[in-house]
Amino acid sequence: MPKKIMTILGIDPGSTRIGYGVIADAENRKLVYIDCGVFESHLKGADALLLQITQDFAKLIKKHCPDLIGIEKLYFAKNVKTGIAVAQTRGAIIAAAAQFHIPIKEFSPSEIKSATTNYGLADKKAVSRMVSVILGIGKVPGYDDASDALAIAITTAMHRSPLDTK
Repeated sequence: MPKKIMTILGIDPGSTRIGYGVIADAENRKLVYIDCGVFESHLKGADALLLQITQDFAKLIKKHCPDLIGIEKLYFAKNVKTGIAVAQTRGAIIAAAAQFHIPIKEFSPSEIKSATTNYGLADKKAVSRMVSVILGIGKVPGYDDASDALAIAITTAMHRSPLDTK
């Protein structure tokens, strides 16, 4: 019987940049890098921006057909305006996933850091280094957002159950 490979999409939502990372997780728990990148938008107006985010993620979902999506939980820093923008971004992404009936798992920043580095207060450099090691790739291309999204995908793989499928 062939082994089931699960495709996992990790998402690092931000107010202006959104990182994404796609990995494959075989039954033997070997994680394989597929793709990563960053969506950036300079559109003005929440309506146009959220529509673009929803459309971009619908295209990404159609391209990679993920079985499971991991996304960073919302945490509030001192800037409430940024927190609201990130919450709206998360809503647009979750709506795109819901259109395709893809289950979503949410993780806090410390859970993601712990899963990838075994240290919940690790810095971005340590997370990026461990993402490269875990996936057996060189330096992660692009912004930290792409590396963070791959870390979220890895965390999702580590916390998934056999029942986590579409």
